[in-house]
Amino acid sequence: MNILLIEDNPGDVRLTQEAFKESKVAITLSVTMDGVEAIKFLKKEDQYSNEQTPDLILLDLNLPKRDGREVLQEIKTDDQLKRIPVVVLTTSNAEQDILKSYNLHVNCYINKPVDFDKFFDIIQKIEDFWLTTAILPSMVS
Repeated sequence: MNILLIEDNPGDVRLTQEAFKESKVAITLSVTMDGVEAIKFLKKEDQYSNEQTPDLILLDLNLPKRDGREVLQEIKTDDQLKRIPVVVLTTSNAEQDILKSYNLHVNCYINKPVDFDKFFDIIQKIEDFWLTTAILPSMVS
């Protein structure tokens, strides 16, 4: 399984990498740290021309250069990308962010916990559902 983590906080990147190391599923975790690089990765532009299309995207909303809402909108309006499930994983629990994300067709919105153990638990639940239980578009195409 290929997962793209779009996250600008190095600490959260490290935590996510550590959490997925304990995965029951073979995972390749790619990371981009801003919205511009994320879109380049997804469209296989520049240095990302040989990257695999992700099976799942974990997206923070508060990103530099191009925020997560813009990235989500681009993903969900692009015919080549719109079927990739996107899980927003962010510290924002603002009602407007939640509603806007769902209006842009996010597949799931999760408030990122600040507690280390709870963060690991969330990543485990994402893995259990999205990588073990759900049938992803990449599995049928």
